[in-house]
Amino acid sequence: MSDHPFYRDENPKSRLRTWVFGQMMYGAMLAAAVFIGCLLFFAVFYGIGLLLPEESRQTPDPMPRSSLEQPLAPAGHDLA
Repeated sequence: MSDHPFYRDENPKSRLRTWVFGQMMYGAMLAAAVFIGCLLFFAVFYGIGLLLPEESRQTPDPMPRSSLEQPLAPAGHDLA
């Protein structure tokens, strides 16, 4: 490593900065790859959803949300 003229003339401080910058760029590329992978994952499901017939988007909700709602007052008490 020290035989190469670039490394021989380089300051250890600048060599450390170059290494840190390289590591940060590598991490940024990995983060970008994961982000783009997530976008592609969702884009595939969106594309599959677009290929489905229109009737599939007009069906009622299989689980009605009204069964999950809690009453605001105990039974037998009127809020008005």
